[in-house]
Amino acid sequence: MAARDHHYHPKKVCNLPSSCRTSVLFFSLLSLASLFLSRSLFKSPSTTASRSPQQAKTVETNREVPDRLCDYSVGKWIYDPTVRSARYDHTCKEIYKGWNCIGSSKSNSMDIVKWRWKPNQCDLPQFDPLRFLQRYRDTNIGFIGDSLNRNMFVSLFCTLKRVSGEVRKWRPFGADRGFTFLQYNLTIAYHRTNLLARYGRWSASTNGGVLESLGYKEGYRVDVDIPEGTWAEALSFHDVLIFNTGHWWWAPSKFDPVKSPMLFFEKGLPVMPPVPPAVGLDMVLKHMISFLEGRIRPSAIIFFRTQSPRHFEGGDWYQGGSCQRLHPLLPLEVEKLFSVENNGTNVEARLVNQHLYNALNRSFLNVLDITRMTEFRADAHPSTSGGKKHDDCMHWCLPGITDTWNDLFIARLDNIKRDTQR
Repeated sequence: MAARDHHYHPKKVCNLPSSCRTSVLFFSLLSLASLFLSRSLFKSPSTTASRSPQQAKTVETNREVPDRLCDYSVGKWIYDPTVRSARYDHTCKEIYKGWNCIGSSKSNSMDIVKWRWKPNQCDLPQFDPLRFLQRYRDTNIGFIGDSLNRNMFVSLFCTLKRVSGEVRKWRPFGADRGFTFLQYNLTIAYHRTNLLARYGRWSASTNGGVLESLGYKEGYRVDVDIPEGTWAEALSFHDVLIFNTGHWWWAPSKFDPVKSPMLFFEKGLPVMPPVPPAVGLDMVLKHMISFLEGRIRPSAIIFFRTQSPRHFEGGDWYQGGSCQRLHPLLPLEVEKLFSVENNGTNVEARLVNQHLYNALNRSFLNVLDITRMTEFRADAHPSTSGGKKHDDCMHWCLPGITDTWNDLFIARLDNIKRDTQR
């Protein structure tokens, strides 16, 4: 009997008088209406139960912080095993042999592209190459800097070429490399410069001079106020520019402080007393910003990329240094490798950035901060697969980390374009 009391018996309702049936029907409809209203006013438990607290927090945070206000440089790398292929093929002919880690069978070459950078307060989506070509039709983009900027340039070219193969190869305004995607009249070019400023070999004069009187016999003359000719004339052509410098300023193998020091000149005269490379870098950056102000196109957008970190362990270039890691570093490992206080082999990255930020602060250049996200990626260098006698722990495998740099570059570019059109 007790069990039956919990069941609903339709026939008994049918036997009730009509007035009772009407009341039952009324209360049934009222109950349904109440149920509908309650579901409308409160979230269904299933909408929150399917998310972890961290996911719910991420969704809420993303809603509050627009991407254009997000600090893309602060975040973490997330491994995504579902990634089956790279965003472009390793047979792209622009990939320098020493950077082609898939072609040279580096053991973790396919794992490198399965790591995705996730900023703490927003998302950094992988850019859409076709949409980029369409949006930036009739645009000229120039990469100006050392081989690390070439690394980034090649990444962008190979990604775009995968969706648009109609390409003309040429070198606008003295570029080292350059291509136009004909269907969209979009040109990207790479202008090589190591110091941004003009430099060349210097030898003591037989007639003597102030440097000779101090005992200098040879070195490199660096004119801090004269831009290197490889890029000086390109400013009138490009609508978007991405600059970098840094690696050559802390390179004793290139500029030995005793045998071949950097000797700085300003207005054609030696800077006296002679200054160290760090001060010379400050001088070059100051003059470069002034030079750009007077010569760039009125609507040009200028980026300066921060320093790309090296990951040598156990020594430097030509000193037995290696980079054999197969996974990104942990935060504590990053600090151990890059802390300025430790003054280790790879301290260059943060030292250079100190000078860059001091010079670029309050300037019209947009800082493209790739350093922090890249410090983790000790796994993404060519290492021994670069085909050299020493490990390459400076440049990056392609496909690889510079693809993410371009995601950041294009996200920032889109945001700047969007703000200027408001």
